[in-house]
Amino acid sequence: MTLSLKLIGYPIEHSMSPWIHNEFLKRSNLEGSYELFEINPDENFENNIEKLKSTSLTGFNVTVPYKQRIMNFLDKVDDTANLMGAVNTVSIKDGEWVGYNTDGQGYLRSLYAAYPFLKGVTDKRVLILGAGGAARGIFHALVQKGYNNIKIANRTLSHAEFIVGTNKDAIVISLEEAINELNQFDLIIQTSAVGMNEPRSIIALDNINEETVVSDIVYQPLETHFLQLAKQRTPYIHYGHTMLLYQAQAAFEIWTGTHVNVSDMDMQIEQILKGR
Repeated sequence: MTLSLKLIGYPIEHSMSPWIHNEFLKRSNLEGSYELFEINPDENFENNIEKLKSTSLTGFNVTVPYKQRIMNFLDKVDDTANLMGAVNTVSIKDGEWVGYNTDGQGYLRSLYAAYPFLKGVTDKRVLILGAGGAARGIFHALVQKGYNNIKIANRTLSHAEFIVGTNKDAIVISLEEAINELNQFDLIIQTSAVGMNEPRSIIALDNINEETVVSDIVYQPLETHFLQLAKQRTPYIHYGHTMLLYQAQAAFEIWTGTHVNVSDMDMQIEQILKGR
């Protein structure tokens, strides 16, 4: 069987996903390909999805701006993806399109790979910065693992309140409050687009503890200004490209049932990103 995998989104021409998944195919001794299927927002989205439905696809990934929109075209949606309100992975079997979300799972896998001492220790005090789709996925993954001391800080509080919903163990705070409370957190996760291809940080980090783990899911640049500031205070830095790798690993497992060892691939991705 030859696997046919794709990524839909816009813009995606510089995506690392084809390299990652074609490497997975090679390591698994599976035949197939992973290709880009870019859909410009000016194009008819439904027509492009119909084109996909006429091909022999095994599955595909979904990235911005279509993680919510694709849900209207699926036959089923996994409980986790429904909870997050977004799909980033679609599996196709016997013509049935089933949606999943591996963002949160991928984030936790990458975090535990970098810092194994965090695994299973759910009493850590966590701060999530930002309240977009990635924040939603990471928040729900943390809750499902048993973390019960989470604060979400965002410029627009209503967006953070939407993520928290009825969860009584999570608290929404302003960015100003987050700055004042930084020394209270064991894990700080930056999930917004602030810092992507620009030397900016969503907040100052003068007040963090030297044992705090600081994470940024942005991976272009590889070391964001946010992480540069964090490195002045703590040695525990977690890079965004590793989340990309591990959420792809989880998606590949959904499509193929195969677990790929990715232990050395983060360094390869790092070298590719540095060369751009």
